[in-house]
Amino acid sequence: MGIFSPGFVGRRRDKNPMLPPGQYEVTDFPVLSAGPTPTIELSDWAFSIRAANGDLKAWNWQTLMAQPIDDITVDLHCVTRWSQFGMGWRGVSLDRLFDGVDTSTEYAMASCYGGYTTNIRTADLVNGQAWIAFQFDGEDLAPAHGGPARLLIPHLYLWKSAKWVKNITLMNHHQLGFWENYGYHDVGDPWKEERYS
Repeated sequence: MGIFSPGFVGRRRDKNPMLPPGQYEVTDFPVLSAGPTPTIELSDWAFSIRAANGDLKAWNWQTLMAQPIDDITVDLHCVTRWSQFGMGWRGVSLDRLFDGVDTSTEYAMASCYGGYTTNIRTADLVNGQAWIAFQFDGEDLAPAHGGPARLLIPHLYLWKSAKWVKNITLMNHHQLGFWENYGYHDVGDPWKEERYS
């Protein structure tokens, strides 16, 4: 058995003008993962942000749930060519979690339970563009979709919305994440079809 779940192949292309180039519409939120799904108990879950100067902010499940919660409706686009419209999420805005953190660095790295990483421009994490999401479609986020909490950056291809996120490190230097080491694009803008480097 391979390490990749089914679905890492292309399909036909729809001609809907609401779709980014090369995408087709789905309604069933496919599950794609590189490796096994980790099991994270809420009592063990933690999330942190480390600034480039070494300062650390951290939350456990209770302190994350004490933050103001946003209801978010977004379209998601996967690099494997599927898109799904009008997906309803609940989560905590990274703008709130970044409060008091120096976000002037150009680069960030998201790291996850299970070892997955993805690099992201810091500019893509601020100004109402990203959340730590813990509910989808009115239900707690299933482990297969990144539960108990995942990064949600809907304006980028979905591999940037790291499942099982555990920390974000802000960096003054560029570093590649998991898929980026395999030739995936540093940014991943679906409207520019930034799939590969």
